[in-house]
Amino acid sequence: MENLPWTTVSVDRLMSATPWRTFRWHRGQKHYSGSYWSATMRRPVIYESRLELARLLFADFDPHVHGIVAQPFLMKTVAGAKARSHIPDYLLITDQGPVVVDVKPHRLLTGPEVAFTFEWTRRAVESRGWRYEVWSEPPEAELENIRFLAGFRRSWLFAPNLLDDLRLADLDGLPLGTAAGQLPRWPEPRVRAALHHLLWTHELRVDLGEPLATSRLLRRTA
Repeated sequence: MENLPWTTVSVDRLMSATPWRTFRWHRGQKHYSGSYWSATMRRPVIYESRLELARLLFADFDPHVHGIVAQPFLMKTVAGAKARSHIPDYLLITDQGPVVVDVKPHRLLTGPEVAFTFEWTRRAVESRGWRYEVWSEPPEAELENIRFLAGFRRSWLFAPNLLDDLRLADLDGLPLGTAAGQLPRWPEPRVRAALHHLLWTHELRVDLGEPLATSRLLRRTA
C-alpha cells in the first residue's frame, strides 16, 4: 500500500495493482460477490455485485479493451471541508486510453452523496485526460446475449482447424441456424459452438439488440 500523488501514478503501475478490498461474506448480505475468468486478462477478475459482473462481461467482450483492473486504487481528497475517499470499481485500458468506471444502479444515481462522490471523481480522472464512466443497467437483451456468448470465450476449447474452416466458409448473410450446417464433415453441435466463439471474438457479428436466435443473420467483420 502506497500513498502517491494522483498525477504521478502510471498506468503500468495501476495495471499491476491488486484489488483494494477483499470479499466480505456474511449471513444475509445483500451484495453478490465473486470472480469471473476474463478472456482479456487470462485470469479471474473480481466483482461485488451482479451489476459489476454485467460490466465485466461487457468489458471482456469489447475488442477495444485490453486490460481490466478491479478496485484499482483508493482516491482521497478534501471537498466541502470534509475528507473524502472513493474506490472506483474498474480501470479499463482501451484503444482510446484509460477509462475509470463506477458501477451503480440507476435508481441510486440521484442520491446527493453518490452524485457528489462521482462528480469529484470525474474531475480528478478527467484532469489526467482519462475518461470517467458511471455505468448502470444495460439493455436486457444485449446483456443476456453477451452472457450467453461468454460461455464460448475460452479459445483453447475449439479445434483450430474447425475455426479455420469457418473463417473460409461463405457465411455472410446466412442465418445462424443455417450456418451451423455448412461444414458437413464436422458434427453440427461443434460447429454451432465454434460459431458462437467467433461471435465472441468479433470475427463474426450479429445484431445483439434482440434475443439471439437461429434466424439472426451473420455478418463478416470488415
